[in-house]
Amino acid sequence: MLERPVSELSKPRRRLPDQRWQIYPQKPEFAQNLAVLTNLSPIVSQLLINRGMETPEQVQAFLDPESLVLPSPLEDFPDLAISLELLENAIASQTKIAICGDYDADGMTSTALLLRSLRTLGAQVDYAIPSRMHEGYGINKRIVEEFHSEGVGLILTVDNGISAFEPVARARELGLAVIITDHHDIPQKLPPANAILNPKLIAESSPYRGVAGVGVAYILAVSLAQQLGQTKGLIQPMLALFTLGTIADLAPLTGVNRRWVKRGLQHLPKSNLAGVKALIQVGGVQARGEERAGGAGGAGGAGGDKEKLQSPVPSPQSPVPNPKSLKPEDIGFRLGPRINAIGRIGNPQTVIELLTTDDMGVALERAMQCEQVNASRQEMCQQIEQEAIAYVETEFVGSLQQDRVLVVVQPNWHHGVIGIVASRLVERYGVPVFIGTYEDEEHIRGSARSIPEFHVFEALEYCHDLLGKFGGHKAAGGFSLPVENLQALRSRLIKFANQCLEPQHLKPLLKIDAEVNLNHLNQQLYQQLNALHPCGMDNPDPVFWTPNVQVVEQKIVGKGHIKLTIAQTIDNQEYKIKAIAWRWGDYFRLPPRVDVAYKLRENYFNGNTSIELELIGVRLPIKLQQFFASSPIQSSTTFEYNQRQYTCGFYKNGIEAELRIKNAEGKVLAMQPGHIIGLLGTNRQNAKEVDLSQPQYDNIIQAALQALSVLSAEL
Repeated sequence: MLERPVSELSKPRRRLPDQRWQIYPQKPEFAQNLAVLTNLSPIVSQLLINRGMETPEQVQAFLDPESLVLPSPLEDFPDLAISLELLENAIASQTKIAICGDYDADGMTSTALLLRSLRTLGAQVDYAIPSRMHEGYGINKRIVEEFHSEGVGLILTVDNGISAFEPVARARELGLAVIITDHHDIPQKLPPANAILNPKLIAESSPYRGVAGVGVAYILAVSLAQQLGQTKGLIQPMLALFTLGTIADLAPLTGVNRRWVKRGLQHLPKSNLAGVKALIQVGGVQARGEERAGGAGGAGGAGGDKEKLQSPVPSPQSPVPNPKSLKPEDIGFRLGPRINAIGRIGNPQTVIELLTTDDMGVALERAMQCEQVNASRQEMCQQIEQEAIAYVETEFVGSLQQDRVLVVVQPNWHHGVIGIVASRLVERYGVPVFIGTYEDEEHIRGSARSIPEFHVFEALEYCHDLLGKFGGHKAAGGFSLPVENLQALRSRLIKFANQCLEPQHLKPLLKIDAEVNLNHLNQQLYQQLNALHPCGMDNPDPVFWTPNVQVVEQKIVGKGHIKLTIAQTIDNQEYKIKAIAWRWGDYFRLPPRVDVAYKLRENYFNGNTSIELELIGVRLPIKLQQFFASSPIQSSTTFEYNQRQYTCGFYKNGIEAELRIKNAEGKVLAMQPGHIIGLLGTNRQNAKEVDLSQPQYDNIIQAALQALSVLSAEL
């Protein structure tokens, strides 16, 4: 018999993604009843149930966010009235206003939104954004002193400032008024600003609670324009910038965010903003038509100039065609990265000029700069990711289950992109990742990304005595430390991780909505899913799964993506569909039969539209997993295939079970779970590696599993 473990021959890259699949409990009767009451399909009803909706009224409010009756922002934000008074007085007296922004997409769109609106309303206004590389996040004393020397009388922070006690105190000492607009977590001690606008300071039940920095800026700008009676021509440009920033910042698409983003996505393709036009053109984004329940007509339908923030907008009762609209992924994957790339490795002034200019020539020039910087950012990310993976595989992969956290620090990595790499390492290894690079010989600067069961900010606080600056929240953070503290930091983080993480947590979590067969994946279902859009944070894209599909074609395309065709046979009819698995080159080739988890996507090519799958999960078919996990070791049976007799069974080989199939001549085919390379021969010394995805091997494996299934049932 074959004695050499298959695992010796199969590299780790040949294994499948190691994921936790969490499938929502299915409620078919409830979904059917809700479908009847709401005139939706049972599949869409199940998706709504998964998102916490139980009554037709809740469904209606979700599907038609324009029906949401908004309170006046003046009621919910205690300091909004004083903020408006300060801005009105500054405009009336021509006092210089200075905006201090941030270098991410939220901060830059917020800065551009307030620059455009305040200039239109007659203010003298300029801006500053701190250097990511040299100063880090948020307003600082240097910027305050510079504003003062330039004669500024009012400072307006956007997407920062809530923790800037000392800089704000210095501004007040110098006689400057300060309005803080921010959405980050509230510190124990608030800065001594004249006014603070932050959704974390208002009631949790408020529909404004989830707005990002650009949402606070939008509320302030619209409220000011309404108070001055100058909304004409202002609302739609601001709505476009709000939509860009909200999606790019991964803000929750609930409450007013859902309402305004839905409008904004309809408005963006026909926006008059030169910068938005240029971004869409350079990014190759194409607007699509869609159907949805509820309309967007009337003054407020697309962020109309006459609509007040607190006004409900009536909607038609029947579904009507929408005009051409964008999808959140157009911003999340096309427009947002081009903006964000500038903040990571470029000069934020490029984006501010892009989004504030009315000159199409300037806009196209700045958009092309964004394009070039984003291309550099992509190459940089890919190179650092490859280096990080090689380093982890060499130094840490064997101890990850014991450490339960990954601390990766290397020289010559660009700090602006290591956060992206950290997210990819979390996706790959399923553990919290702290990644850093050397600022100089004495200091390290890093970023952290997490899994659901690990709180980054609490972990950083646990290590506070080893760190310089640090900040963040549950899912992400940033930090700096002296080089000599690196090993101590790693040890402390391992200790913290072992206190809060169990072994079962160390796999990426994949939440799946429902099981669907391939024959149901069509344009009709895709159009029905549009009722859930816009999807994003707190309203994720629907994720489906289909069991035991056959991978009939697969190849590597682009920079390590797998393009494939899968098939499922239902009632003797075969259904095929194309799929893409982004950055899954390490898992090529996929086994011939798998369970797949995926999102639905439209593909546009040569004027044709088709439905394709975006794979986000794959595993051995659940029956095969159960065989390997529960079949009695050394159990065997005989079966016939192509008029030849075979013996098959499960056997212990090292720490894993192994399926072996033996023919009459004594030749054995051996495979282990998760591997697509098997061994074929009369003994392990002369055995050869074979590709189990080839039909001749896949077919006989399926026949053996069928025989073992019968044996298992009899036992």
